[in-house]
Amino acid sequence: MKKFIDFINKEFFITDNIKFSIVTILLVSLIFITTYLLLKITKKIATKKLDEERKLKFKSVFTFLNYFVYIIVALITFQNFGINLTGIFAASAALLVGIGLALQTFFQDIISGILILADQTVHVGDIIEIDGKVGRVENIKIRTTRAVTFDNKVLIIPNHKYLTSTLFNWTENGTVLRGCVSIGVSYDSDVENIKDILLEIANSHPHLIKNPPPKVIFKNFGDSALEFDLIFTYNNGFRVNLIESDIRFLVHKKFKENNIEIPFPQRVVHLEK
Repeated sequence: MKKFIDFINKEFFITDNIKFSIVTILLVSLIFITTYLLLKITKKIATKKLDEERKLKFKSVFTFLNYFVYIIVALITFQNFGINLTGIFAASAALLVGIGLALQTFFQDIISGILILADQTVHVGDIIEIDGKVGRVENIKIRTTRAVTFDNKVLIIPNHKYLTSTLFNWTENGTVLRGCVSIGVSYDSDVENIKDILLEIANSHPHLIKNPPPKVIFKNFGDSALEFDLIFTYNNGFRVNLIESDIRFLVHKKFKENNIEIPFPQRVVHLEK
């Protein structure tokens, strides 16, 4: 028995500064297992009464906190068991600097992810626009946000983009959005008739909201056309391209029926002999 105790307490040296024994390994393993169980129980208790969206956000942040806790526990444990960490850090200083530079963006993503989850800038289901790309948010993780675009492509957004780029959240104020279709007509056209036709088209469209009602704005006297904007509201951001296309088809049809000309720019070229 004494030989066994002596054996498990025997110290093995990797370097002059780094040593370990079997007892040390067993105790360190026990500490990490206990830490793992405590974190698991904490997560279970904390997420018990949360809804699905908040639960996903908490789990994302908690995953990062897990790594932080494990690092702290490891440092304290190794120091208490006489493992000289100074030698380890000194030997790997250059490597750690290189890793730190390589992981700079990675940590920016993580910090940004925590800020997003904390201040609830973006929620699952929101329609967002960033760097000219539009998508519906499907998942928010600690490092990236996953969104689906109009054409069903998956958009992976590094979270640091929220800090370095301008973000438009189309649905933060609700799901009702405003759309606009611009139309140009001949200078010979009856502007009141144009207004009536455009309002009729908007009011008859099944996917447009009646309140607030659509509006027609006489925007400008253009170089070759009278310019109007048909402004309308809808509640499905992912249908906006289809809705605008429908309206343009209907405008073209109605204008043809009413002999309304949609002009195009013309230039007169004079050739001198």
